[in-house]
Amino acid sequence: MNNLVKIRRDLHQIPELGFKEFKTQAYLLEYIKSLPQERLQWEIWKTGIFVRVKGLKGVRTIGYRADIDGLPIKEETGFPYSSLHEGRMHACGHDFHMTIALGVLTNLINDPIDDHMLFMFQPAEEGPGGAEEMIKTETFAKWKPDMIFGLHIAPEYPIGTVATKPGLLFANTSELFIDFIGKGGHAAYPHLTNDMVVASCQFVNQLQTIVSRNINPMDAAVVTIGKITGGTVQNIIAENSRIEGTIRTLSEESMNLIRDRIQQMAKGAEITFNCQVKIDFGASYTQVYNTEQVTKDFMAFVERHSEATLFECKEAMTGEDFGYMIKDIPGFMFWLGVNSPYGLHHSKMNPDERAIEFAVNLINDYLHQA
Repeated sequence: MNNLVKIRRDLHQIPELGFKEFKTQAYLLEYIKSLPQERLQWEIWKTGIFVRVKGLKGVRTIGYRADIDGLPIKEETGFPYSSLHEGRMHACGHDFHMTIALGVLTNLINDPIDDHMLFMFQPAEEGPGGAEEMIKTETFAKWKPDMIFGLHIAPEYPIGTVATKPGLLFANTSELFIDFIGKGGHAAYPHLTNDMVVASCQFVNQLQTIVSRNINPMDAAVVTIGKITGGTVQNIIAENSRIEGTIRTLSEESMNLIRDRIQQMAKGAEITFNCQVKIDFGASYTQVYNTEQVTKDFMAFVERHSEATLFECKEAMTGEDFGYMIKDIPGFMFWLGVNSPYGLHHSKMNPDERAIEFAVNLINDYLHQA
């Protein structure tokens, strides 16, 4: 356990953004190379790593995914092992995810199971998205799993809690970036300009009518604008402005409808404010839809486990590109309780490190009975 805590703290100090996880990849590779190699095969992909552990019989292959990137957040925990990368933090728990995967990997080397095991240390989960690319590689095709699973830490649950459900677990998500391009000028002569601060503010208000007036009330969707920028100084009318946000839906149909409505509204804004509107939907993640039978089997295992408490949770508006991995392969994701007073993406998130040993033992027991 002490070794795993050290690994977690080492990784916590070097958070890196998507496809820039060079130190992280090097750290993981150094650990992987230190293990007995008789059953191991590994290949790198960009800043990620595939690791295959040969099973005793190898009738099938089980996949396990751990994401490895950090977030552009300034850490405020005050830990002696705080991030050494200014403005970067493992505020989503990927340091836990990697450490748990290394712990399970080590156990399987020392105590192998009948099945082959494929570990995927995946970059860029926080953006721009690594899962969809990773499963299109030749390495994945060569070692393709018959079933795959993964976890995500959950600050709100106590240690020992496992939360999941069959079916929809996480939402469809899409980034949203909209640029407004008009005509700037002197604040005293607004009639000679096309003010993009006014245009973008009106547009933000209009966006809020999509969910309330276009989405079936029995469905669920969110359109959130988290950032708006425009202009240069107080006495110049803004020639450009930009809004940035996110779309979350519980159905693919609603996602398509919202995108269509945004594009229609943009055409209207161009006419109304005599400007140009450019839309970029950025990274988009498909829903995480847990395969029913394998999820139920896992839940039944958790219920029997003496150290674990099962909670059948509701679906969440959380986004996760792991959904691409289980779109065509049976699999599931579950929440792991880590009992933090601060939530995901918070600068003071403080997950309880006792969850690492619990998760490693739980997954090890699951794999040996699967």
